[in-house]
Amino acid sequence: MAPYNVMKARFADIYALYVRKAERKGRSPDEVNRIICWLSGYSPGELSQLKDSDAILEDFLSRFPSLNENSHKITGMVCGVRVEDIEDPLARRMRYLDKLVDELARGRSMDSILRKGYS
Repeated sequence: MAPYNVMKARFADIYALYVRKAERKGRSPDEVNRIICWLSGYSPGELSQLKDSDAILEDFLSRFPSLNENSHKITGMVCGVRVEDIEDPLARRMRYLDKLVDELARGRSMDSILRKGYS
């Protein structure tokens, strides 16, 4: 059996997993949307169109209008890997999203998640 390539998964399916994780912990889809827009530079309208399309994760990640200038402040472990050490830019963007949604599910404040007040 060939290994699963998450980059070929539909973005809408990955998005649904992020929302489900957040909702299980009492957080909202709007908060997930805010995180994604903050990181990627997509507008809420563009994000909505992507959720309703057949776009794959790789396309979503590679077409960020602008990676947030504070994304380098996202550090820590996701799946046993330090996000700041990931060399591949698309894999790093995916893990940034994973990390931010994890923080949301753990109850961190939006200001903290969006790296406001970090120097």
